[in-house]
Amino acid sequence: MKELYFRAMDAIHNACLFVAGAFLVIIVLIIPYGVFTRYVLNSAASWPEPLATLLMIVVSFLSAVVCYREYLHIGVGVLPTFLHEPAKSYLGWILEVLMLATNLFMLVWGIKLCQATWHQAIPEFPVVTVGLSYLPIPIGGALTGLFVIERFMTQKFFSEPEPETVSQLTTE
Repeated sequence: MKELYFRAMDAIHNACLFVAGAFLVIIVLIIPYGVFTRYVLNSAASWPEPLATLLMIVVSFLSAVVCYREYLHIGVGVLPTFLHEPAKSYLGWILEVLMLATNLFMLVWGIKLCQATWHQAIPEFPVVTVGLSYLPIPIGGALTGLFVIERFMTQKFFSEPEPETVSQLTTE
């Protein structure tokens, strides 16, 4: 049963990577189009900038989900480094419970926000509602919550990121 859950999490992880990457490519393509129409054709297209903003919202939330799963999120590793077992495990459990609570908050209140704004249209895209633009909030909360449950199952609270996911460039 655990293996099935882990495979499902791998599939969700890969889907998040694909969608975020595809939306980033779309953003890279439409922004120059908007610049071209504004400065070369002297007839600005009204849709590239708001579409890029909507897509960047999705990219941000899905990228956060991916970064959480790959241990690339921002975290302070000083305290766990100085702790030994069982205190280190207790700290991991506490942090993950708080993370789960945060994601449940995003899920519940994000759904309420979507419901409250579902019938408000975005002026540039009348078929897209404001509620739809807020949908990445509860989706991001739900997906990250699933990855928190995966961490509870593996009990790998303070793992290092995989070498292939971290840049090898020095920052000095």
